[in-house]
Amino acid sequence: MPARLSKFSFEAPCMDYAHPWTDSCVSATTGLGLHSLQESFRIYTTVYIIAFLMRRKKPTKEDVKKTILGILQSTAFLSWSGFSYSLFICLLRRILGRFYMPTVSFLPSFLSSLSAIVIERASRRTLLCLYVSNIATETLFKMGVWRGYYSPIPRGEVYIFAVSVAVLLYFFRSKTNKQDQIYKILRMIVGRYEETEYLTKKTPHPGASLKNSMTSSAESDRSVNKSSARHKFSILWKSFETYKYIINSLKAQSKGASCPHPYSCAHYILADSVKIFGYGVCGQVALKLILQFKRLLQKPKLLKTVIFQRDNVNLAVFLGGFAGLYRLTSCMLRRTFHKDSQIYAIPAALIASVTFVAYPNNTIALYFMWKALQLLWNNAVENEKVPEIKWFVIFLYCFSTALLFHTAILEPQNLRSSYWRFLYNVSGGRIAAMSRIPLNVFGLETSKNLQQVLRKTKTTDQLKFSF
Repeated sequence: MPARLSKFSFEAPCMDYAHPWTDSCVSATTGLGLHSLQESFRIYTTVYIIAFLMRRKKPTKEDVKKTILGILQSTAFLSWSGFSYSLFICLLRRILGRFYMPTVSFLPSFLSSLSAIVIERASRRTLLCLYVSNIATETLFKMGVWRGYYSPIPRGEVYIFAVSVAVLLYFFRSKTNKQDQIYKILRMIVGRYEETEYLTKKTPHPGASLKNSMTSSAESDRSVNKSSARHKFSILWKSFETYKYIINSLKAQSKGASCPHPYSCAHYILADSVKIFGYGVCGQVALKLILQFKRLLQKPKLLKTVIFQRDNVNLAVFLGGFAGLYRLTSCMLRRTFHKDSQIYAIPAALIASVTFVAYPNNTIALYFMWKALQLLWNNAVENEKVPEIKWFVIFLYCFSTALLFHTAILEPQNLRSSYWRFLYNVSGGRIAAMSRIPLNVFGLETSKNLQQVLRKTKTTDQLKFSF
């Protein structure tokens, strides 16, 4: 249990807390702003270029222009956040004459976020809000655990994910207008045949699909026979023949009359699940190779170890298993009740969520939770059950960011390590160099906890700044 709050305010000059490396508020604010500008430009240049390349189309002059303007606008947004944060800390102390707990970090961050978010493009505000709200939710939970208000729930992220994905998949199956990015992710995993458009479509007769399959199989067999003489002893060719035989056998199995997919249920369940499993393995291995690229250049012998690590299949088991269980449950329900319905998405999603145990991840669980809450609210607004609240996204973004900055200053042990490193890099280490000794009057053991975080994240507060 942490110590109880002992004081609500303290009197000290800005130099004793906010910028101990200089006695000038202007110099400290300018220094933080310039470093934030440099780091922000580096971050958003990388982000926008990757997004630009992932479009996989020939760029036009207009595309290049939009990308450059996007980089500059996002850079201005993030760098102004850093500049104005320091500005508001010193400004509030001069106005009020002393530091209060809310003015140490929370209120300056709220004001800086409010002034910065209006610079960013409106289309990116919701995405930024979801990102910081995700981390803020986890941070609030950690703060409560640290204070002893409640205890962590074993596999809690699995329960959150299960309920959230059930809501999202229900909307996926019941709504026709699906512009949100989350629906593209769901379509990749559960398949396009689970969308509501296919509920009203007449399903092709299984016999027709099978006939087409057998026709294509016969044509394939003829071409195989022509080439078999040349590849009689080829293991690769035999493997291909075996693969074709297995696929055609799966397609020839029975299919539920209410199922919207072509071919058999067995083919529908297994074929894409194996494909998604393969994508998961390749993605996980590729990510590890990218993250450890420099290390592998120094020690190439580690390549085998990185590729064949056991945890490389965890993501694949989750994705492939989720897709397979969801489709299996959906097909069983359609066969049992002899009809298709969007309500089947709920039990199918809950059962498939068991696979999240193989890859439990707070970020994924909370992202799905916030997306589910967002779509539930939007649906309630559309049905006129609740009023539309303008600027809610902006308010939530500012509040979540302010909470994270408050935690970084007063309770850094409760902040996610990755976000601490992000703040550390953007501020050039100033977030760690800000003196926590005056903050010990609040009774939260701030300076002691900061040292633990610095050791854990391999960062330091022993830095020198020009201004």
